[in-house]
Amino acid sequence: MNKAMLTGRLTKDPNVRYSQGNDQMCIARFTLAVDRRRSRNQENGQTADFISCVAFGKTGEFVEKYAKKGMKFDVVGRIQTGSYQNKDGQTVYTTDVVVEDIEFGESKNAQGGGSARDYSSAPSQDRVEDTSSPQAPDDGFMNVPDEIDDELPFN
Repeated sequence: MNKAMLTGRLTKDPNVRYSQGNDQMCIARFTLAVDRRRSRNQENGQTADFISCVAFGKTGEFVEKYAKKGMKFDVVGRIQTGSYQNKDGQTVYTTDVVVEDIEFGESKNAQGGGSARDYSSAPSQDRVEDTSSPQAPDDGFMNVPDEIDDELPFN
C-alpha cells in the first residue's frame, strides 16, 4: 500500500498552472515543512523535512484558492517517483506526494495570530484572544463565509 500522511506548513505560496487542451486541469505544486520528532541525543540540526507535493483538479483548485505561505495543512496522498533529463543531459530523479485529500491543519484563530502554535487543543486559559475581529465560536473550526460555501470541494 502506498499512502503518505503529512502535517506541515507551506514554505511559500503554491505554484499553480493549468494544463493545455480542451479539458484544462489545475496543477498546484507546493512544499510542506514537516517537523521531525527529536530524539534525546539529537544535536541541533535540521528539525524538518521539506516534502514536495502536487495536487490535481479540484484539489489543486482548493490549494490555489485557500493555501498561502505559512498555513498548516493535513495532507493524505501517495508517493510517486519519476525522472527526467535536464538540459545538461543528466538524469534528475524526483519524489513527490500526489495529494488525494487536504484539510486545514489549524483553526483560523491560530493562523491569524501570526503564531506557529496550534491553539485549537490548548486549555482555554492558554489560548490567545484575537481582539482585532469579531468573536466567533471557539470550537477550533474555521468559519467559512456562506457565499463561498457552494464552491468548496468537500460539501
